[in-house]
Parts: sequence; C-alpha cells; structure tokens
Amino acid sequence: QRRSLTIRTMVMSHPTHIHETHGCGCGSTGGCGSPAMQGGESAPAPLAPLLARVNGVPLHSSTESPDTETLRQRAATELLRQHAQRVGLLSPADPSAPDGIISAEATEAIERLLEGELQWPEPTEEACRRYYEAHPIFRDERVKLRHVLFAVTPGVNVRALRQRAESFLLELRAADAQDATQFADVARQWSNCPSSKEGGELGWLTRADCAPEFAAEVFSSAEVGVVSRLVHSRFGLHLVEVQERKHGQPIAFEDACAGVRQTLHHHAWTNAVRQYLQGLAAEAHIEGVQLDTAQSPLVQ
Repeated sequence: QRRSLTIRTMVMSHPTHIHETHGCGCGSTGGCGSPAMQGGESAPAPLAPLLARVNGVPLHSSTESPDTETLRQRAATELLRQHAQRVGLLSPADPSAPDGIISAEATEAIERLLEGELQWPEPTEEACRRYYEAHPIFRDERVKLRHVLFAVTPGVNVRALRQRAESFLLELRAADAQDATQFADVARQWSNCPSSKEGGELGWLTRADCAPEFAAEVFSSAEVGVVSRLVHSRFGLHLVEVQERKHGQPIAFEDACAGVRQTLHHHAWTNAVRQYLQGLAAEAHIEGVQLDTAQSPLVQ
C-alpha cells in the first residue's frame, strides 16, 4: 500500500553544536566591556546563525532560524531523501530542500524506499481480540460534529500551529455553553477545511466517513461538547465539538476483525518507520538539531 509521507516529529538523538556568546548579542565572549565596544570603535558584526545540517546538507538558509520542531521535521525528511539517493532510487542531482519542501521525485522515491525496506509483523488474532476488547465498535454509531482544521503542510511551523490551536481550544472550552456562534466564528476565520464556510459543520458521520485516526479519537469516548484535547489526523490538528451522539448495536469480533487488523497494521508500520529513521540517524553526521528517541514520527 502506498502512502504519501510527511514526517512531523523526529527520532534519534545527536549532540547539538552551540557557540556561546555574550547575552547582549554583541557577539563577544568578553561582555560589553570588551575592547571592541570601547574607544568609539564599532561593534563586530553579529555571528550568523549556525546551520543545522545532515551529512553536510543544510536544513535552512543562513538568514533563517527555524524552531526545533521544524528542524526535526526537515532532518528526518533529509535522512530519507539522502538514503533514497544512495540506494539508486533518486538521482544524485536531486536538489536539497533548505526550505523543507522536497521535490516530487524525492517524495516518490521515499515512498518506494519505505515500501521496499520496511518490515513489520502482521497482527495476530490474539492481538486483534485484545484491541477489540479495549476498543469496542458499534454498528450504526454516529456523531454530529463540527471542527476547525489547522492543516499541517510541508514547511509549516508545527510548534506555532499547535500553540495557536491550543489557545483556541482553551478559549472555546471556556466559552458560554449557550453561545453557539463562537465555535462557528473561529471555524470561518481559521479552519483550512472547506466546511469553514458552514462554520465547521460536518453533520452526522459514521466511523467509515472519517480517517481511521480521527475516528479512533472521536468515537472512543462518550464526550459531548468541545473535545478536551486536540484531535490529530493525517490532515493536521482539529478542534472538535461533538453536538450529538447516537449509539448503535455492538459489532461482533468476527465482523470487526478486518478493521481491527487494519488499525494494528498501521500502528506496526508507524513503529517500523520510527526504527528505520533511528538506524539512518545513527549512521549520519547531524549538526545543529537534536533528534529525540522518545518521539515517534507522525507519518501520513
């Protein structure tokens, strides 16, 4: 099965290289009393920001200072792009992407790379039964909801996007429950979904109408109202308000098994991507960015 990849968080750790300068920004390690700041002489030019690199390939321009989350995204993508070149799936002439947006050819090569090299165990029936018992599924279960989508696209500042989404989440949860217009107003102004024109209204939905990861969040509780956490999907971050729920009849394991197996298959694939990136990072020379082994990559 082919997947379009966007790496959103990283794996592996590597020391970050930092030059220490005086806190005033003068570029001197001696402080503002250093000779360069006395006798009417002009201050030395500020040091250019250190470039983060993967095997010598910069992840940003000398005039850009991306945040840590953005650097992790770009580092993981660059690790995969370079490996696709090494194994002959991508031309050596394919350009690097200091702005974080790789070529269409590189995206295609990374897809083929992972299809050919990733291995993971298929879920057993016992594992499927355990998951089914912990996550019951109902036939004809429906929710009426509206949402605000903060889309995650290549090059987006994920940390800033999350902070904005979380600030709106707090605002909407603290709003007067009788005020039906505030959620719609936020959706119209900020949502990246076509439903923004309707105030974020999606109407009645079943599990089959939603991306699996979105459905798992929305249908796994009996919550009504603004969901107390951001809902993650392959499209980005969602603020969700469940307006009504209709519970159906429980589905027998035999009928739910195929869907459960697909869900566990996706989880195993995601873990395989994380481990694969760990191996690539261990063999690479990475500067200026720290990749965290505790984080799993969010891959769509």
